Amino acid sequence: MTAYSTFNEILANHQRQYPVQTVPIATALGIEVYKASGLPDTISGRIYRSFEDGGSSGYAIDVNADHHEVRRRFTIAHEIAHFVLHRDKIGDEMFDDYLYRSGLSNKQEWEANALAADILMPRHLIAVARSNGLNTVHELAMAFNVSETAMSIRLGRPA
Repeated sequence: MTAYSTFNEILANHQRQYPVQTVPIATALGIEVYKASGLPDTISGRIYRSFEDGGSSGYAIDVNADHHEVRRRFTIAHEIAHFVLHRDKIGDEMFDDYLYRSGLSNKQEWEANALAADILMPRHLIAVARSNGLNTVHELAMAFNVSETAMSIRLGRPA
């Protein structure tokens, strides 16, 4: 069994209802998640190898405790995506800041953002939410505990 198929199985187990919970996904992957105080506002989070702080995988995620919950959730999903897609490039630390969220990102950041959207806003759960009468960007963003901008992008609508 490949690591990616294991990830898909873990993801399927955690995408049974919305909002999708990111910390349990990280935990299932063996990643410890910490709310980090004192990070500069420009740093959303980071993933890094740590024998001390890491989970069973040896990796940990710090997420900026001062950022809004929806931002922290996206950051955790984004760092999980780096773990799944780019683990060989993580090294001791990989920081994500506003530059990576600006649209000027490189291919790996784009891939991590796309997978983060798949984690937080899976299309099958959006369909369930719509069948439950949630149709506006605002309603869906609230139900999935994501920003309206993220939901607009996910739905292919202008923000």
